[in-house]
Amino acid sequence: MSSSSSTTSAVLLNTGVQMPLLGLGTYKLVASEDVYRAVDAALVAGYRAFDSAAVYRNEADLGQALKQLLPKHGLTREDVFITSKLGPKDQGERAMEGALRSLAQLDLGYIDLYLIHWPGTQGLVVADQRNPGNRAQSWVMLEELHAQGKLKAIGVSNYTPAHMRELIQSCKVPPAVLQVEFHPRLCQTELRSVCEEYGVCFQAYSSLGKGELVTDPVVMEVAKHCERTPAQVLLRWAVQQGVPVLPKSSNPDRIKDNARLFDFTLSDTDMDRLSALDCGHKYCWDSSEVA
Repeated sequence: MSSSSSTTSAVLLNTGVQMPLLGLGTYKLVASEDVYRAVDAALVAGYRAFDSAAVYRNEADLGQALKQLLPKHGLTREDVFITSKLGPKDQGERAMEGALRSLAQLDLGYIDLYLIHWPGTQGLVVADQRNPGNRAQSWVMLEELHAQGKLKAIGVSNYTPAHMRELIQSCKVPPAVLQVEFHPRLCQTELRSVCEEYGVCFQAYSSLGKGELVTDPVVMEVAKHCERTPAQVLLRWAVQQGVPVLPKSSNPDRIKDNARLFDFTLSDTDMDRLSALDCGHKYCWDSSEVA
């Protein structure tokens, strides 16, 4: 991926590839015209990473939008970093089929990063003892596609420290990325420590706490002091710690605002005030009960 085309910073994955610190999350972007408009605005604003998933049902629209828009912006496939994820319904013996479907839907030649979206399996209860075997089987199939160059990097999402240690002990190819919920109310100290220990990039989703954190009094106070939006402060809090973020929006102005993270710095005091909000609160899925 050409670094000169990107206006944002990047992190080095254990595969030797650079992944942008800023990416556009596409969850709930479902209409093809909405995907096109969001991707167009994101490319203008300097985004060079896009995060999709089989369960988002927008892989084909994202691939089509990029094929149309990259030439318009003087960019090539190599200038962007595309992430997608294996759906829980394909966990286990159908993982190869699921990953190949993602590759076909996106139709961009390869996927830069492919994640197991969830440690469990659709249709199985969380405590079902088949879950560990299913995700191990999925990983072997992703390793195979990684070896073929179709998935440039592979990783996981929503894994707990126990799930991570289990994977590290059994894998041939270590995960490049763990993508989980992360914001000042959920600092994920143990997970970040596990990732650091094993050289896995820790990536955030739901940085705004499903929008609820933008009205937190501390966040608003810091934002006022910085003359920034609360969303920018929350995103900056993560990237200042080297944690990549995936803000999602279909609004071109908000997409542009969310990209303005690299021209200001939060003071140590403000960083500490935000981190002190940590209370272990999850706004999204809780995978802690998955066997």
